[in-house]
Amino acid sequence: MSHSAAPKDLADLQRFRFERVLNEDPLTHSIALLGKLSKDPEVQAIIRIEKTALDASVAPRLFAEDGLIQRVHLEESTDIYTWLFGWFGDKRERDVKINVICPATETHIRKYTKQTHVMVRETPELYRDVVKPYITAFPPSRTQWVENILQGISEQSKLLYSDSDFLILPDMKWDLKTLTSLYLVVLVQDRTIRSLRDLKKSHVPLLKSIHAQAEKVVFQKWGLGPGSLRMYVHYQPSYYHFHVHVVNANYEGGMLGMTVGQAHLLDDIISLLEIDSSEGEGVFQRMTLTYSLGSQHQLLENIRAHAGLA
Repeated sequence: MSHSAAPKDLADLQRFRFERVLNEDPLTHSIALLGKLSKDPEVQAIIRIEKTALDASVAPRLFAEDGLIQRVHLEESTDIYTWLFGWFGDKRERDVKINVICPATETHIRKYTKQTHVMVRETPELYRDVVKPYITAFPPSRTQWVENILQGISEQSKLLYSDSDFLILPDMKWDLKTLTSLYLVVLVQDRTIRSLRDLKKSHVPLLKSIHAQAEKVVFQKWGLGPGSLRMYVHYQPSYYHFHVHVVNANYEGGMLGMTVGQAHLLDDIISLLEIDSSEGEGVFQRMTLTYSLGSQHQLLENIRAHAGLA
């Protein structure tokens, strides 16, 4: 069930009242805009427009004269998130992918605003005193879109695999067409796993099953064999419901999300858990994790306040 302010067609998007540019990224050919779609002045919206990957078959027409977006197609809408494809004209390949967040919270606005990054060294004590309370304080509404998928309310036509433990479906970042930028996401059913910190040795069978099924799905549907996928987990993640990113090993469009200081390879996670002790706290509860946070991130403010640096 999508929010009442979520856009469904071009007419809805044309009601967007622009306020400011949050960010522009030449690497991903995207721009993030802040404004309003609803008549309610308190409801803000973020629209991120990204050029879809170019198809070699349309090379002869790449330099044709382009106009503004003339047509859009609603791909999916769940809770506060909406995804559409747009065209600059008729009789052509889709030109842009449009992601809409409405209503957009202050956290969303911070996330999409251009910012510098700071490296954080998170000890088990810092996790216990600052990070875990931050995660726990997140309202269920922030991951309602995940619940909608897990409970069979939305995006069921997109499911590539589903069992009692997890499901696999295309990530909203993928244009669903260009194989070199293939991007899937695995959502687990276990709500007690919020992040990497919650993983224990007992989760190894689950993680191995995710790895195996992702490889199987991609091979059966697209013919990509062993070694063709990069599977990883973010810490800190963008939302606190455990999920695994599955991308084409040749995909470079999400460089920041795959860098040291955020991405942890699924194979490495499994290996660490396998050599860990079965008793007491697991390795991810005991180790210090170093990662980057944007200067606008609320968690960074909390960490600095805890250290007396606010």
